[in-house]
Amino acid sequence: MVERVIAACDGAAKGNPGPAGWAYVVADGNGAPQRWESGALGRNTNNVGELTALQRLLEATDPAAPLEVRLDSTYTRDAVTKWLHGWKRNGWRTAAGKPVANQELIQRIDALLTGRDVEFVYVPAHQVDGDRLNAIADKAASDAARTQQSAAGTAADLPVPDPVTAPAPRARRSSPSSASSAASGAGGGAAKRGATGGGRTLAAKFPGRCPCGRSYGKGETITKVGSGWGHPGCAPAHV
Repeated sequence: MVERVIAACDGAAKGNPGPAGWAYVVADGNGAPQRWESGALGRNTNNVGELTALQRLLEATDPAAPLEVRLDSTYTRDAVTKWLHGWKRNGWRTAAGKPVANQELIQRIDALLTGRDVEFVYVPAHQVDGDRLNAIADKAASDAARTQQSAAGTAADLPVPDPVTAPAPRARRSSPSSASSAASGAGGGAAKRGATGGGRTLAAKFPGRCPCGRSYGKGETITKVGSGWGHPGCAPAHV
């Protein structure tokens, strides 16, 4: 029986779009890192970095071995596990009738996944005591984006992730204006700008259901998805 392989992949872009890179790290069945690789992508988007990292990882692993892929990109995970079938059915068009972004990359990944036993596991990025493999891949991709140099190695020379510290507690304060702002918007959440410069996001005041069919809970971050509200990672499929 072929041993299960655990791996992580990640992409980075300094500016989105900006200098971009990709990376993956492959571990054994117990999660111990064995080898890693990273590469530069010139000026590109974060999503291209994330997808390229997954493509390179699939190319670098044995198709006969069951593979667990850890990643912090819900866009990449959902693109190849949930949206892909609908895009194919619609002639590679989104629900809004527009061409699917990064179509060639996604098609390559689809071909590489055919006939393979691959499980995708979402892990949050930049967490105190977060997933070690994801942190290594994140560091390698960030370095590749910054230096625009490819690199590779083994367990003896793994990239060392930057330390992550817990955010200091913030003092709460209220005012008529902030109370009014918090009561506005879908779900009654407080509006804020997404970290990547995307659309407005809200902290949902009430549970709801995303157009993707999955529900979201009270307090969960949501954004405009098509004509409704839902998970930020689902928004690209409805652009």
